[in-house]
This record gives sequence, C-alpha cells and structure tokens, in this order.
Amino acid sequence: MKIGIDARFYGIKNKGLGRYTQKLIEELEKIDFENQYFIFLKKSNYDDYQPKNKNFKKVLANYPWYSLQEQIFFPIKIKKYKLDLMHYPHFNVPIFNPTKFVVTVHDLILFHFPSRAATLLNPLFYKIKQCGYKIVLKSALKKSKKVITVSNFTKNDILKNFKFVPSEKIIVVYEGANFYQDKQEASQNDYYNYYGQYLLYIGNAYPHKNLKILFDAFNLLKQEVQSLNLVIIGTNDYFFQKIKKENNQNKNIIFIDDVDDKDLLNIIKNALILISPSFYEGFGLTNVEAMLLGTPVIASDIEIFQEILKDAAAAFFNPSDSLDLFKKIKKFLNLSEDNKKVIIERGIALAQKYQWKKMAEETLKIYRQLQINKL
Repeated sequence: MKIGIDARFYGIKNKGLGRYTQKLIEELEKIDFENQYFIFLKKSNYDDYQPKNKNFKKVLANYPWYSLQEQIFFPIKIKKYKLDLMHYPHFNVPIFNPTKFVVTVHDLILFHFPSRAATLLNPLFYKIKQCGYKIVLKSALKKSKKVITVSNFTKNDILKNFKFVPSEKIIVVYEGANFYQDKQEASQNDYYNYYGQYLLYIGNAYPHKNLKILFDAFNLLKQEVQSLNLVIIGTNDYFFQKIKKENNQNKNIIFIDDVDDKDLLNIIKNALILISPSFYEGFGLTNVEAMLLGTPVIASDIEIFQEILKDAAAAFFNPSDSLDLFKKIKKFLNLSEDNKKVIIERGIALAQKYQWKKMAEETLKIYRQLQINKL
C-alpha cells in the first residue's frame, strides 16, 4: 500500500501538532516495513526529517497551511504519486483531495473560539477566514474514510456539533508522552539558580488559554510567598508579546520564548508545579509530559483534563476563579514531602501509559483495516 502523510507541520517548532506528526512518522518507521510512505514536507522543515526506513520517501510540498496553494496545488502533487491512502494530521484537507484519506482532528478550538481577540485580521477578512475553516473542516469530516481523535472528549465534541458524522467513523487514538523519557538528555544548566523556586506554564497565549487567571492567582501567592517566581514559556507571537507587556512590571514573572528541548526538559523537571489554566484543549500533551518527568500538574477542571489526567493531577480548579487556583496551589505547596511524593509517583505511573509507539501501532491498524475492507 502506498501511503502519504501530510507532514508540513512536522517538527516541535509547530507545537503539539508538529510533535504529533513527527512522532507518528518516527514510530511508523520502526514498525512498518511493508507499506511505502511518501512524507510531504514544506521547505522550512524538509531538512529536519531524515528517513531511517527505506520505505519512507520525502516529497517537497511547499504550500502554506490554510492557503489557496494548499487547496489548488497540493492535490495535484498528491495525485502524481498515485497513493492508496493519505493521512492528514490536521483538518486542513484540500477540498478536492484526489485519494481516499483519514484525518486526525485534535480539537474544535477554531469552531468554539472564533473570537476577534484571537486574530490580527480586520473583521471582514477574519469572517472570510472563519467561514473557510468551517467549510474545510466539514468537508474533511464528511469525505474522510476514518476520523482519528486524540481523546473521547474531542470525539464527543464532533458528534455533538456535526450530526452527519457517524460515531463508528471516529476512532480515538491517544497521543504519547515519552518524548522526554530519556532523562539523560537534559541540559546541565542550573535553572534553580536562574529562577529560584518557580511555577511553570508552557503553551501559547491565545485567549482560550486563560492566562489572566494564572497571573491573578500568582499575584495573590506573591503576597504570602515572596521568593516564588512564575516562568511562562511560549512562542514569541503577538499574543505572547501582549501579555509580556501587560506584566512587564512584575519582575517575578519570567517570559521565555526560545528554548531548545534539552533546556525545556530541565526547566520542567525543576518546576514546583506545572499550571494548565486553559478553558479548552484537545489532549493537553504538556501536562502528561510534565508528569512523566515527576512534575505535579494543577489543571483547570474541564472535561478533557478529567479524562486524560484522571486522579493523577495534583488538583483541579475552577478556570473562572483565580482565588480557587490560588488556594489549590497554596494547598499543594504546604503538603508534606511524603504527600507530594505520592502525587508525583501517581503522575509518573499515569504518564507511562501514554506511548507514541502505541499511538503509531493503532494508527497503522486503521490504515490496514481500510485496505482490507477496501473502503
């Protein structure tokens, strides 16, 4: 079988979606020596991927995401390779895709949060863009042979909002969390000396990430714990710069916008707690990765975090109540070392259940099932 994978998001620079795409390909290389794969990459990440399995071939497909080039020229490129199956790790499937395909839908954030606060476009262009998103998403859900979601929450969200999608068409395949498993790769930088005792947030600064609640809770904490710092790691875009400017008078909030994986690993390991205040997520990979490294997680009390983190979270809090977050952080910090250790060990045990290898195996099973059933 000739299988194509849209890897234009490939690489950790493209956040969770890039991590998912990268690990899917890397793990498939280790387990599938039967099928032939064509990995479609942009010019910016073409050299980042070096095949380790002779059945995997790179293809340059330098078409920007969500663009007319993607819709018009990408299908022409795909058709050239006469594929049996195409896998899109994101919903941005060309409407005139020329072959049968599966699509991974991580979340419906763009569907639920079409806020003007989350864009720099003028209202007219933003409205056109949102309309385009919805058309492409609906087309992908309707025309795909299978829809892969990374949680039951996202599956149920699709079923609730897109009644034409049958439940049996959607298959839940959890993401993995063993990216940081080799702890020997951590950098030797001493982040305790850099930042002292610190709480940690990792992610973008879009409105649905709910960072204001975190800042408000931290300011309450600072009144009682003078030595505490808050480290914010994100991408240096407009939204990151905006919150950085809004909080530039608070010297205890440290913003980092450029960190490599080895340093990131060590920053996570040395944090007192990872805080996840988001209103909405599709999986929340950073939470699980932090737990794997022995860093406790305090997360907003939303359905997806309850599903993924279960009882391994240090605490859940009301994402609309900064006082509740303040109390939950304070309560954890005041626990005995033995009680903290119990929470940490519980988190590690849970995180070890999420494996990229398992994700790739279950995805490959879907490919093969489609071939057998000739759907």
